[in-house]
Amino acid sequence: MNFQNLNLSKYLCDQLKAVGVKSPTEIQKNCIPKILDGIDCIGCAKTGSGKTLAFALPILQKLWEEPYGIFALILTPTRELAYQIADQFAVIGKPKNLRHCVVTGGMEMIVQARELSNKPHIVVATPGRLADHLESCDTFSLKRIQFLVLDEADRLLGGKFDKQVATIFNALPKERQTLLFSATMTDTLEKVKMITKKNTFVYESTAEVKTVDELEQFYVLCPYNVKDGYLVEIVRQFREKDEKGLIMIFTDTCKNCQLLHMTLNEVGFDTVSLHAMISQRQRLAGLAKFKSHVSKILIATDVASRGLDIPAVSLVINHIIPNNATDYVHRVGRTARAGRQGRAVSIVTQHDIKLVKAIEEKINIRLKEYDVSGLHVAKILTQVHVTKREAQIKLDETDFDERRLINKRKKLINEGKDPDKVEQEIKRKRKEKKRQRFERKNLIDKNCDGNSVNSKQDIDDHINNVKKSE
Repeated sequence: MNFQNLNLSKYLCDQLKAVGVKSPTEIQKNCIPKILDGIDCIGCAKTGSGKTLAFALPILQKLWEEPYGIFALILTPTRELAYQIADQFAVIGKPKNLRHCVVTGGMEMIVQARELSNKPHIVVATPGRLADHLESCDTFSLKRIQFLVLDEADRLLGGKFDKQVATIFNALPKERQTLLFSATMTDTLEKVKMITKKNTFVYESTAEVKTVDELEQFYVLCPYNVKDGYLVEIVRQFREKDEKGLIMIFTDTCKNCQLLHMTLNEVGFDTVSLHAMISQRQRLAGLAKFKSHVSKILIATDVASRGLDIPAVSLVINHIIPNNATDYVHRVGRTARAGRQGRAVSIVTQHDIKLVKAIEEKINIRLKEYDVSGLHVAKILTQVHVTKREAQIKLDETDFDERRLINKRKKLINEGKDPDKVEQEIKRKRKEKKRQRFERKNLIDKNCDGNSVNSKQDIDDHINNVKKSE
């Protein structure tokens, strides 16, 4: 089957051919005809399965039947994904002079407001910044849009963006075509399926395995305090075999991401970092360096785990195992894209065994053990520890933590909360937990001396009685 069989116009088929897209994927075969027929759609398929074109192509075809702005709104949870989607629209819509606008945080609001007032055909936005525009100015309207797309819909509807999404939905027309796409079908999307229109088309990949066949998935088991040494050795070992392949390393927090970036640079690897505590211009510049192979290692938090299409990524390393198996699926989906081979290695400590089991149940695959020489790790471990400690000192000398606290206070103020009261409440809870641990330890010590406390329940009952008496 080719794209012409999907009732797409000749100019779209020619443009796809010009950019090297030869035949439709399964999700495109199933969703494009339904969207062209005006039916709401929920699409769920593996990462790298062509979901963006599954909604971009029919939107562009409908747009040129009756072009006006603003015709379609695409919402996405991360800034980088917003720019990537906009780039794909720009490439396919270039022959028709498509006008598009990207509305995300980290960039000038005035410039974005000017672009919105010029009525672009396509608006790609993150919920927070678009909600800010809707609440602060009236130079544009979304009342005539024909299409609303929620990309990575499970995350957008998962609770984090509820307030912003509600603001946006209030500005939209009731009569519109709604399209929801994601790589994972979560409980959130299951609920959405129950409340959507009766004629909503739902496409869900029938594959039991949630990751692609071309992806090899491994684990490395090591003690927690030597995992940085194992990370460096995995990168070094991979570089010996493949000098050109791109590597993505995922960790949990912005501070850990920055520390790893500084540490790996010092031990001889050229890396770029991507996390929420650097400016949007730096994020885009770092991503551009990585995509263009100037820097071949990207260290990121989960802001880079969803949707980013960088086909040349050969290895994904999980420095910290994600708490959610769904996040693991999205992370490892950054490699083995578009039919290419890829490899994912997760560094597992004694604290991560349950998380790994949950991941294996989710993807329906058993992770294989990855061979790393403990002898080689032992040789570099001291150097890695010293280098990371030096990086920690350098980072502490900057205003990194201060900026994080400022951003946290801004977020609380925007939510209508008093930052000082919230901080006091957090301190109170920490103090309470410390006291409970102290109480529990004393009671356990007494129990060991032969006193009458016989179980954890006895300990908890005693602590509750102490609370009531106060």
